[in-house]
Amino acid sequence: MSEKKTKYITTTLPYVNDIPHMGHAMEFVQADVLARYYRILGHEVFFSTGTDEHGQKIAQKADEAGIDRQAYVDKYAAEFKRLQTALNISNDKFIRTTDEVHKMAAAEMWRLCTEAGDIYKKSYKGLYCVGCEAFKTEADLVDGKCPDHLKAPEEIEEENYFFRLSKYQSYLEEYLADETATVPNWRRLELLNFVQKGLEDLSISRQKSRMDWGIPVPDDAEHVMYVWFDALTNYISTLGWPTDAEGNFAKFWEQGDTLQLAGKDQLRFQSVIWQAMLKSAGLPATKKIFYHGFINVDGQKMSKSIGNVISPYELIERYGTDATRYILLRHVHPVDDSDITWEKMDEWYTANLVNGLGNLVARVMKMAEVYIQDDFDIKNAIENWDYIYSDNFMNRINDFNFYEALNLVWLNIQKADELITDTEPFKVVKNDLEAGKALIKVLLEMLFLISKRLEPFMPETSKAIIDSIEQNKKPENLFPRLDSK
Repeated sequence: MSEKKTKYITTTLPYVNDIPHMGHAMEFVQADVLARYYRILGHEVFFSTGTDEHGQKIAQKADEAGIDRQAYVDKYAAEFKRLQTALNISNDKFIRTTDEVHKMAAAEMWRLCTEAGDIYKKSYKGLYCVGCEAFKTEADLVDGKCPDHLKAPEEIEEENYFFRLSKYQSYLEEYLADETATVPNWRRLELLNFVQKGLEDLSISRQKSRMDWGIPVPDDAEHVMYVWFDALTNYISTLGWPTDAEGNFAKFWEQGDTLQLAGKDQLRFQSVIWQAMLKSAGLPATKKIFYHGFINVDGQKMSKSIGNVISPYELIERYGTDATRYILLRHVHPVDDSDITWEKMDEWYTANLVNGLGNLVARVMKMAEVYIQDDFDIKNAIENWDYIYSDNFMNRINDFNFYEALNLVWLNIQKADELITDTEPFKVVKNDLEAGKALIKVLLEMLFLISKRLEPFMPETSKAIIDSIEQNKKPENLFPRLDSK
């Protein structure tokens, strides 16, 4: 087992201009696996999620709907909390950028960067994508449009505050030279190449006369903070910084292992802008950032206009919470874009959960319920606990290869099935009771191993199996067949 350390894990903050989608669900579940896994190993964990609630997009959406902006973000923040509950996410904190403690932290970040000489005001003309809440260069556009939102950006000219991002080019090159700081490595190289081409200073405010839904700039009532400069500070405001700098911030950010999870569209914000802000404020950098890919449906990006959007709630309703977590962790690649269809998901559910894990548990526990009446303490039967979380298994999780870790679990399931086929303990007990019971006990130990390895991935399923073993009773159907739902 590894040395016990404090672990800080955070997702990005979803932008609350719409309901949660599959990408949000995947990121929540990936982060939750890591938080649960580190807790199992005995580390002290702080796991944060939350919502990003300022900016032009949200203001426009609320105004179009005729809803008060705070009421609008309250509604959608509740939707993200509801999804996290539905997915059984074990976060310790849910931070909102409209929280007063966050607003105060964002203002302090601004002041520290100003004291470092890194914020100044100038007039600026640029192309602004409302969808990205970011300025674009011509090189960022495809046929004059933002490639992510397929709309031409607006040309804006105004006087804004700027952050001296260019000042930190050498520092960021050094940060990105560390092969442990960014996962996967090819994303790190992509970022390093971007930084080495040269950085421009970043516009970090908007005139309040044009966009007033944001945190006010300290000492200038005519400007509000650029949504990213505001939102990125959540990673430390959630820890109580700056008012509790000696508490959770010191324990988890300064002294602990810090890990941020983000989508591939977040590269420059998380690994460039945020790290430069931290350096400017005299604060430690994030130790590691993990970037995941996107989920497509039948070869196409999910789109309301195409009509191919799949809600995470639809998966939970059809398959259940743990089965949804399983699909997102074993059948969605952790870093590459992945493709799902209902046909594929039905096949994965039926083959691997109904006919695989569920059938194995039912077969073994039925035999145990009938033939194992003597006292059998499964935990004492396991002499070497380290083999449950072997280096082979742990390395897969440590490297964010969630699907490979689950592949090892399903290899354990396959071996248990093969043992039943090869030895037929249900026949052996009829001729040699003790020999048959010994085989069943081996299967119980294998089932216990499987359940413990599943604990961070499918916590309710893991608990149901362990309870079944300890009570020596066949459980209710873990994974109902789809035609019976």
